Amino acid sequence: MRLDKFLKVSRLIKRRTVANSICESARVFVNDNPAKPAKVIKEGDIITIEFKDSIKRVRVLRVPSGNVSINEASGLYEILQNI
Repeated sequence: MRLDKFLKVSRLIKRRTVANSICESARVFVNDNPAKPAKVIKEGDIITIEFKDSIKRVRVLRVPSGNVSINEASGLYEILQNI
């Protein structure tokens, strides 16, 4: 699954267009490397997102094959750091 879609499906970022723009502005890292929106995400990857006033670091636990419900979204990742 593409990074921008994973961010949207997992509800780490609410809209895919916002996920795209954040990735393009080099504020999203996968395994400590800057990531483009089309980066393929797999289980075990560490995603770091730099928001305006905070940093969120998560580990991907599961990559869904499509959309998931709101209740399942938080089970896709584990929060490692939330500053």
